[in-house]
Amino acid sequence: MALIPSQILRVAILLSYFSIICNYKAIDMPAHQTYGGSWKFLTFIDLVIQAVFFGVCVLTDLSSLLTKGTASMEQERQLRKLISLRDWMVAVLAFPVGVFVVTMFWTLYLYDRDLVYPRLLDNFIPQWLNHGMHTTVLPFIIIEMRTTHHQYPSRLCGLLAVCSFAVGYVLWMCWVHNVTGVWVYPLLEHIGPMARVLFFACLTGLISLYYVLGEILNSYIWDSSRSAVESNKDKTD
Repeated sequence: MALIPSQILRVAILLSYFSIICNYKAIDMPAHQTYGGSWKFLTFIDLVIQAVFFGVCVLTDLSSLLTKGTASMEQERQLRKLISLRDWMVAVLAFPVGVFVVTMFWTLYLYDRDLVYPRLLDNFIPQWLNHGMHTTVLPFIIIEMRTTHHQYPSRLCGLLAVCSFAVGYVLWMCWVHNVTGVWVYPLLEHIGPMARVLFFACLTGLISLYYVLGEILNSYIWDSSRSAVESNKDKTD
């Protein structure tokens, strides 16, 4: 039996995301005043995705609790819709985008932090908030994958959705550059046009790889759990 019920964990994670987003939005940074505001940063978009996802999870838990013991077909239908939305969000957005943000940020940060997170930002963003945006996302989504089995869409549909998100964000960055003359991330100022195209293609491929990784991880966790349960059952019999 879990030390902390998964429903309580989801509420705690949701509240932590609300706190992170509110604290981040309260910071008076020059970048927040320019075109696109916070929405031009993938980190902020990811925080919103994670908050919405865990909000859907909490809503699903509440609906499941209220539906239990009732015979209402309409409530059952609404619950199935929520579960489908929850599973689609973790497969296509929460897991691949969350893992992508964490791994890309810390890889570039360790290589040369000024490419992605200039030292000037230390004057605005405290360390705990930086980790809230770029570190805790990974353990939170792993906890969710470990505590709940999710039904993934077909791989083709899932990859199309993930790639659409990636391409959409690339086009959004290009539009912001077209309007302001400045790239969202300093790294993009240091490479040429063809290198940018290759970089964007590699990032789209990487986020697609994370989608497949999430699918494999989900299957591994729950196939292993199912095998363990069946094995214990056989021993009992």
